[in-house]
Amino acid sequence: MRLLPLLLTLAAAALPIAGRAAELRIGFTLDTLTLDPANHRSRETESVLRTMYNGLVAHDPAMKLVPELIESWTWIDPRTMEMKVRPGVTFHSGAKLTADDIVFTFTRLLTQGAIAGQTSPRKDLLGPTREVVKVDDSTVRFLLNEPWPVLPAMLTFQEVVSQHFVEQAGPAGIATTEDGTGPFKLVQWRRGESLVLERAANYFGGAPAIPVAAKACTDRVIIKIIPENASRVAALLAGDVDIINELPAHDIRSVEANPNTRVMAVNGTRTFFVALNNSRKPFDDIRVRQAANHALNRQLIIDKLLSRRAVKLNGVMSPAAFGHNPSLPEYTYDVAKAKALLTEAGYPNGIDVTLDADGPQKETAEAIGALLTQAGIRTKVAVGDGSQVRARWAANGKREGDMWISSWGNGSLDPTDIFEPTLKTGGRGNSAFYSNPKVDDLLAAGGRETDSAKRSALYQQAEAIINHDAPWIFLWLPQDLYGVSARLAGWSPTPSGWLNLRDACVQ
Repeated sequence: MRLLPLLLTLAAAALPIAGRAAELRIGFTLDTLTLDPANHRSRETESVLRTMYNGLVAHDPAMKLVPELIESWTWIDPRTMEMKVRPGVTFHSGAKLTADDIVFTFTRLLTQGAIAGQTSPRKDLLGPTREVVKVDDSTVRFLLNEPWPVLPAMLTFQEVVSQHFVEQAGPAGIATTEDGTGPFKLVQWRRGESLVLERAANYFGGAPAIPVAAKACTDRVIIKIIPENASRVAALLAGDVDIINELPAHDIRSVEANPNTRVMAVNGTRTFFVALNNSRKPFDDIRVRQAANHALNRQLIIDKLLSRRAVKLNGVMSPAAFGHNPSLPEYTYDVAKAKALLTEAGYPNGIDVTLDADGPQKETAEAIGALLTQAGIRTKVAVGDGSQVRARWAANGKREGDMWISSWGNGSLDPTDIFEPTLKTGGRGNSAFYSNPKVDDLLAAGGRETDSAKRSALYQQAEAIINHDAPWIFLWLPQDLYGVSARLAGWSPTPSGWLNLRDACVQ
């Protein structure tokens, strides 16, 4: 009998462990901006929303496009796509997904001022889409102003909402609550701290082409917001979380050395570059821009700062992207050539420039600055708040800077998603202020071309011109690194950057 209190104490102590086995904890860099799928342009926000919502189209683990909330899509003509709605899908409220919900979702995205007087910041992700109409209860059509073969890929970035829920909740309600079709539903959101989710019992299982379509493995998910890198890594090593995103490369060894944690990696889709201000001296001269590319030992930085977890780029896109040009000449590390190009451009004594960077890029920017300086491009690094730096380099800004280390994601792995915003004249992300009418024509033609081979050739030609014009210092495509608990099973990272927690289990 004297053993009974001890046994009861041990049993009570074991209860949290048993309960914890069905709870998955994530250490995540940034809080969700909103729970409204139509009112943000944040990769991190979309990653979290995808635990609660689905799109019409999804990527499988190999980044192949597969139907999700639809059964199929068919091009009726180059300007009309027809989709069949998947039957048996319900929102977390129990309401059935209908063609009307899909029409409502995309009308809200496309209509000026539809979100409390504001227009969805995701509207331009739908390109020349003019209207989405209901054909019958199981069929919708996307009507385009011009041919746009990339539409299915771009639909992966849009989540479908319930018309009834949005109309009842209003703009404030949908920003803070949800009624999605995804594997988890919201329990609680504490801004800046955490999101608590629980398994959706009525989840339809997800895209049938992504094995194994089923309900979520885990009963409960807690996404803890931990922006500081060291704190996020410490939480993983201490066993407080099971997955962390954006694992710093310099922490790989400590995570791998811990018997209870490991590193998982996937080839990313984010191109890193140094935007050169093509609109003013000294980088208005192509020879100076080419000199800057020859002045940088990219492999040294990849080896020392990125733990060899990146590949060098000589152009705009990932080698895995559609339309990538595999024959681009490489800007080899050649200090003598860089100095010769500077002299030819009228700068025999070199140049003095400033490289802008935000906090997370400080170490990399300083390494780049030191290497450029050795080649006569004397570089001062200016580290600032991210929002202020981005404003300084906005496409419609004052164009006063010299250089900026930046990046652009290409989650669709299609040129439309990265080439047009960053290098088309007047593109919303054209921080280099680059303009070449020939490139503009090729991008316009590529956006309309429906023949895949011809379309690829157009983008390859455009990328060859960009390689020669060197509006950027071409840097690298890094792997996305995650730290995970050894007790995690069924989960792997994807190039899209989404958490994809349906199959994640803790043991």
